Amino acid sequence: MKAFLINNYTKDGLQLADVPAPKVGDNDVLLEVHSASLNLLDSKIKKGEFKLFLPYQFPLILGHDVAGIVTKVGKNVKKFKMGDEIYSRVPDFHIGTFAEYISINEKDVALKPKNLTMEESASIPLVALTAWQALVEKANLKKGQKVFIQAGSGGVGTLAIQLAKHLGATVATTASEKSFELLKSLGADVLIDYKTQDFETMLKDYDVVLNSQDNKTLQKSINILKPNGQVISISGPPTPDFAKEMELPWYLKIVMSLLSFSIRGKAKKRNIDYSFLFMKANGNQLEKIAKLIEADIIKPVIDKIYPFEQTNEALEYVESGHAKGKVVIKVK
Repeated sequence: MKAFLINNYTKDGLQLADVPAPKVGDNDVLLEVHSASLNLLDSKIKKGEFKLFLPYQFPLILGHDVAGIVTKVGKNVKKFKMGDEIYSRVPDFHIGTFAEYISINEKDVALKPKNLTMEESASIPLVALTAWQALVEKANLKKGQKVFIQAGSGGVGTLAIQLAKHLGATVATTASEKSFELLKSLGADVLIDYKTQDFETMLKDYDVVLNSQDNKTLQKSINILKPNGQVISISGPPTPDFAKEMELPWYLKIVMSLLSFSIRGKAKKRNIDYSFLFMKANGNQLEKIAKLIEADIIKPVIDKIYPFEQTNEALEYVESGHAKGKVVIKVK
């Protein structure tokens, strides 16, 4: 099969290569890939930014999001059969959706939403699971609460705004003014132009912040929260709790303790809970998300669709930071 891969950590592009088709384990489904979407996570892994706690072997096929058709099932697979149309955020250490086929454990897979195309379905898993695990699982966001979602027009932002509105929260977000119409249509209540306005002076007494930006923005975010508020960061710095959760060696616990020392100290002083979220694959949560999509509560936001051969161009566009919503490659 054809696949886009890297042979070492690099800032250069991916290589298109012929590789053996994946083996199918007893609990796996073999998926003929129709579409995959790209995330900044792919770029960060390519450059080696997560090699401390995600040490991958090479050659490495990149890609975390996928939609396609099941062409083979392992002998223990109960939930899926050949011909099923499914979608998935494949788990860490089993990535590789920038390819014609991928084998995935059935627990990480769900039937794709019936009302979406393959391209739309592939755009959903990673960003929707991130939003779900941040707002539903960690924050336990409730009706009447206020949440600040940074970078509203990005992949995670567009999904998180819709989920937060469904949960009954008031949503503030940052974006450039040209994205305001889109974000209003998704349900954002308070729109802040990050080029000309400072969210720190405009927002106060918020319950939750979903941080996806740099350390400076994170520091400022603590100042807009009420006591007992929560800041959940998907861009770091990682914490000792995260190291424990990932069962990382003792020296990485120390590294992460030092990296997050300042922000944890500031949060504690203001009685704020700071946590780092590195989302996990989860087929059951994808089933729940599919129901919300089929009920027209959540809709995908796609900026561009590229043909498979132009995966490098697609990744460059994601890295440019200009995408509104998601960037997808059409494999079949």
